[in-house]
Amino acid sequence: MLTLFIYNWQVRSEWFKWCRDLPSEELKRQRTGGMGNILRTLAHIIDVECSWIKAIQGKPDVAIDLDTYNTIEKVEDLSIRYHSEVMDYLNSHSIEDEQGMVQPSWMEGTYEKGMILRHIIAHEIHHIGQLSIWSREMGIEPVSASLINRAL
Repeated sequence: MLTLFIYNWQVRSEWFKWCRDLPSEELKRQRTGGMGNILRTLAHIIDVECSWIKAIQGKPDVAIDLDTYNTIEKVEDLSIRYHSEVMDYLNSHSIEDEQGMVQPSWMEGTYEKGMILRHIIAHEIHHIGQLSIWSREMGIEPVSASLINRAL
């Protein structure tokens, strides 16, 4: 599972780089799908990853205001800020731990830790697909989503 998290982080980093070549107006332009624009969608990906990892760890959720991440630099800083916490958890994670149950503070029900981890991976891939569509609508080549030939 760690391989897929690393894959997502590599692709995310490439999207940050891709975004640096766009004017701020394009990053904030209202679009159909995702969280409405590129910056909010990227910040949302990070927020969801961090919220679920905190829930797994039994830590309180730290809700972020997506609108405060109004530059690609701020979104990238958010990703960097939470990356080590997520990585520390994943490095200590064990298969036996995956059946433990979690009750997230923001929704009803309990969920298996392993399912949550797989959800985090799929969630990011889903939103990266939306970014790819938006890039093609702008006439710009998207970041490659290929898992093949990546140093993972």
